[in-house]
Order: sequence, then structure tokens, then C-alpha cells
Amino acid sequence: MSLFSPLTLRDVTLPNRVGISPMCMYASRDGLVADFHVAHLGRFALGGAGLVIAEATAVHPHGRISPFDTGLWSDEQIPGWRRVTALVAASGSVPGVQLGHAGRRAAVREPWRAGAPLDDEDASAGFGPWPLVAPSALSAGPGHAVPAALTTAQIARSVQDWHDAAARAVAAGFRFVELHGAHGYLLHSFLSPVSNRRTDHYGGSPENRLRYPLEVVAAVRDAIGGGVPLSFRISSVDGAEGGLGIDETVEVARRLATAGVDVIDTSSGGITTDRTVDTRIRRGFAFHADFSHRIRDEVGVRTATVGLVVDPEQAARLIHDGDSDLVLLGRQALDDPNWPHHARIALGDDTHESWDVRFGSALGPRARTLARLAAAGETPLSRFER
Repeated sequence: MSLFSPLTLRDVTLPNRVGISPMCMYASRDGLVADFHVAHLGRFALGGAGLVIAEATAVHPHGRISPFDTGLWSDEQIPGWRRVTALVAASGSVPGVQLGHAGRRAAVREPWRAGAPLDDEDASAGFGPWPLVAPSALSAGPGHAVPAALTTAQIARSVQDWHDAAARAVAAGFRFVELHGAHGYLLHSFLSPVSNRRTDHYGGSPENRLRYPLEVVAAVRDAIGGGVPLSFRISSVDGAEGGLGIDETVEVARRLATAGVDVIDTSSGGITTDRTVDTRIRRGFAFHADFSHRIRDEVGVRTATVGLVVDPEQAARLIHDGDSDLVLLGRQALDDPNWPHHARIALGDDTHESWDVRFGSALGPRARTLARLAAAGETPLSRFER
């Protein structure tokens, strides 16, 4: 098993094991795809990634993290996504989407405006805050509004929202669907005892706290059919007192796999925005790989790892050593959209055959010319040294 070996998940085969992690770009209006999204996601497919996962896409308008998130709560949003999936697929990658509902962490500003909760200033610009919902009426942290605790009827409606958004995802051409169950968003907030203090059959015991996520998984699996792979992004540890640890997460992953989840995408933290509480593990190279390895080993489910994967040899070892089945790139891909192609070259494949023929036919001869000049001792500054 190598970084550039194919990976078959149900009826879909990824051409390699490098994927693009979902990254919010704050470029949407009313949940609609813009030209930016087509260019942004298309460049990763042209860059050689086997899987390109679109950003957290809301299943309900109130589930947006910010006013500028994409959505799939309306049929009107399908045509824009078809532009993306058509380009990604034509460029040799599998188009995927992450469906999400931000729950009590919704209605915030973009990160370059500190990700602060929306206020009257935003409302005056037409981007005002909307009602927040969660399993319990507990704020995500200082400055955040207290959400309304969902009723059982509202939970049922929410499950239907996930189902309908997943059906639209398939109609839009996505061949891989991920559910965002991490970072303190709605699914995660039901799982964690930090945020779920319910006393009905959706709270209390681990079994009850898992009920809503399992209902969502079942609804989404019904919507996408048996052939489309389903992934679940999970916070492997809450990193907060009284929160979930990796032992509990392994058991959650086991239940999710039994329910029809094909990939566990391992992340961490986010259950609270309180900066006095360390909700994330210490950043280091491949800092989620221990979690993905353990879940893969103990549950027998395919896993993905993300977080400071920056080096081709590092990524290749993660796959070869069984730490994960997929390596997901986020900021590294923003810095170098052609990272998968460059990784092939670094790992010994310098033919440029993996590139789009329109690029490879030019880059192959260029590489040979550069090699000849290097062998002759020429450098870009040689002419200035004569």
C-alpha cells in the first residue's frame, strides 16, 4: 500500500490516497457557489489530488458557520455545485463534499475578523445573527449566544434536513460525502457530555448521546444509496474537562462503522470556544496520526488523518505504516496546489505522466532541460557571473 495506490470505497475508487480537506472560504452568498469555488476546488484536482472535499456545506441556513458559507439546503444550490463536480471529475479526481450544521457555534464572522459572533453591525449590513440550536441551552463560550435546546420534533426535522441535503449532493455530482461531526458543531455537541446535558433519550448515557448522530448517518446513507462512500469527521478528543477521550471515541467509531460509515476522518477539539480551556492537542507534524492509527487498528474501519502533513516521505510513511488510509491536506495544499504531483517527483516518479497532458507535455521537457543545465554546472545566475 503506497501513497499513490488506488483506494476503493464502495463503488468509488480514488486514484490515490491524497485528499484535500474541507476548508471554509467565506466566498458564498445565500449558500450559492461562486466562480471562486470552481477555480479554488478545480485547481486541487488539476494538482493531482485523488479526492477533493468541498468546504463545510450547510444543511440548513441556520447551520452556517458564517453568512458566507456554501449550502445544500435548496435545489437552487445544485447547479452551481455541478460546475464544481464536473471540473473535478474531468480532471481525474473524485469530488466530495462535507455536510455540516454548526449548531451553537453558528453565526460568526470570518476568521480575519476574529471569528467573533455576529452582532448589530453585521445585521445592519444584512448579515445579522440567526437563532442558534443545540442539544442543550449551553453557550459555546464567552460572548456566544445561548442556543435553544432542540425539541424531539425539531430533531426529527433536522435529521430530514441532513437527508435532503445529502440527496442534493448526489444530484449535484458528488461521489463522496462527509458529515462534520467534530469541532463543537451540532453532531459533535450531541456526542459530548460537555455540551449535551439532556435528560431524555437523546442525552445522558453514551448510547443516548449517540442517538442523533446515528439517526443522521442512517438518513444520509438512505439518501446517497449503497454505492457512495460516507465519511464522518470526528474530534478524537475534546480536550476539555469531562469531555470525550480517545477511548470513548474508539467506541463511537465502532458504532458509526456498523451504521454504514466507511471512513473516520480524525481531528480534535472545538467543543468550546473558551480560550481559557485548552480544547485542542498540541500542534506537531501529523498530530492526529496516533488517533487515526488506533481507530483503524481497533475498529477495522478506514481512516483519514489531517494536520501538518507537509512532506512527501512523511505522507508516504503514514500510509505505508498503517497510520491511515487517506492523507488529507489543508493549508499545505493552499500553499502548493500541485503538492501531489510534486510528491510523486520527490518519491521517485519524475515522468510528469500524472499531470494533465496539457501541463505534462510542457513540464517533462522542462525538467530534462533543467537537469542538463544542472549537470553542466549552470545556475539561473550564471550569466551574471561571466
